[in-house]
Amino acid sequence: MKILFIDPFSGISGDMFLGAMVDAGLPMHVLKEAFDGLHLPEHFHIYTEKVLKGALSATLFQIDLHDHAEHTHDHSHHDKKQEHEHSKDVHALGHRSMADIRTLINSSHLNNAVKARTLLIFEKLAEAEGQVHGVPADKVHFHEVGATDSILDIVGAAVSLEYFGIEQVYCAALPWSSGRVMTQHGEMPLPAPATQVLLTMAGAPVRPLECGMELVTPTGAAIVAAFARFEQPAMRLIASGSGAGRRELPWANILRLTIGEADEVRQSTHAILETHIDDMNPELYGALMERLFAAGALDVAYTPIFMKKNRPATCVTVVVQTADEDRLANLILTESTTFGVRAYPVRRYEAERDFIVVNISLGDVRVKRKWLAGKLIQSVPEYEECRRLADEHGLAVQTVFQMVMEKLGERVEFS
Repeated sequence: MKILFIDPFSGISGDMFLGAMVDAGLPMHVLKEAFDGLHLPEHFHIYTEKVLKGALSATLFQIDLHDHAEHTHDHSHHDKKQEHEHSKDVHALGHRSMADIRTLINSSHLNNAVKARTLLIFEKLAEAEGQVHGVPADKVHFHEVGATDSILDIVGAAVSLEYFGIEQVYCAALPWSSGRVMTQHGEMPLPAPATQVLLTMAGAPVRPLECGMELVTPTGAAIVAAFARFEQPAMRLIASGSGAGRRELPWANILRLTIGEADEVRQSTHAILETHIDDMNPELYGALMERLFAAGALDVAYTPIFMKKNRPATCVTVVVQTADEDRLANLILTESTTFGVRAYPVRRYEAERDFIVVNISLGDVRVKRKWLAGKLIQSVPEYEECRRLADEHGLAVQTVFQMVMEKLGERVEFS
């Protein structure tokens, strides 16, 4: 599986994302062909140049608009509000509605996967803008992000993900700056309201960085909100790139991207929560286990033990993702009689898995398959589905299990 890891060291905008993708090996002709297939009424020219940001080399992605002066909502904000040419052509001003955007993308020559990714980014933006302005998402009229350069940035992001075959995007914590930014709605606080809503919807982690400038734009926020998981993956590195922001800052104003291949056995960070209980009604353990699984626990186990004074007791062991550790520890404290929960960081190795449906004479049964290094290791019918068919037809569960395995071509002997 191809993975993209975003390191927003100095924030993220659409043009920085494209600059980094080109730096990582995205050919410019791929972008140009996609952009030409949009049939936009505006005339534009795209190009890149290698620049130094501090001591680091990065690729600056540029869009020159020939017909209209358009205000871009990215790292290129000027200190003064830009003047806009007025026209009766709403598309020339970039005041496109979500319906306009849908029509534009669906009628383009982009392939279906790129169309879907592009529209997902715009839908995230429409939802955020709708919340900010108190209107339904479908009624939103884009200003800055409806402008030609922002449309190209968003389409380009979708094209680049498709070109590299990216299946999963990850992102590190984003910088959280304060200050003001000038938009077509007037002066706004930083982070821009739409950016704040997007990052909130995505549950994005942020880190404070006082600079008084916009580091995360709505377009950049929409890209990560649409696709990213906010954690660092284990992967084998394939390519990397750096995209340049336009401003000169006291640090290297770049966005770094890394492309990699997921390990067939993924190494991820988890935690084990554990507590010993000797004074709880045994009937309550069933409810505790159900609620832990419903809240996201990966595994729950009860082990009989003896505690002080030779009291029979139960060791409760729960495997959780690190991000869920606090929440599930509090659930154990709430739902049981224990006064304390121990937490241990652990590493967990996972085989790849997928599911298929196998049809036997009794009906359909879902089968879970385990893969390692691209090789199928094991196929296991789902127990609950086998039991359901066994109950419906008055058969032993193992008989249904055997029928599924024979259909798969793997005969299983029962002792």
